[in-house]
Amino acid sequence: MLVRRDRAMVAVLIMLDVGFHAGRGSTVSAAEIAERAGLARRGIEPLLQTLSRSGLLESVRGPRGGYRLGRARRDICLCDVVRTAIAEDSCSEDGPRGELQDAVVDKLWHELDASLCERLQTMTLDDLLRRAEAAGLRRPLAEPISFSI
Repeated sequence: MLVRRDRAMVAVLIMLDVGFHAGRGSTVSAAEIAERAGLARRGIEPLLQTLSRSGLLESVRGPRGGYRLGRARRDICLCDVVRTAIAEDSCSEDGPRGELQDAVVDKLWHELDASLCERLQTMTLDDLLRRAEAAGLRRPLAEPISFSI
């Protein structure tokens, strides 16, 4: 997990953005998420699809389509988000090798991964959304319905 953190961090940011701007009631588009995150839409779409296939996000088609949370924010632990994000990134064998790597460094990395996952297991998307509110960020209000003809 630690080595492949970029994809995991983007996944957490996507989930936080969807939870903050849409929740379970409305949707946000991939373009909106990408714009707010300063990322390329084409770059995050595979990750959005991965998160949707896992059930963490729900994909809605159509003119008002986009993404919304797949379940309640208090039921989404960050460890699930990170595991889902890195599941498709298989461990490559092109890294360092040797006796010290095999006997010490790999084992250390596995210990650190386990500690990190244990910590992430106790944190939910709801916790992060509360942090956002505590930092002074305000959720956007829903647009009022216009009845003008």
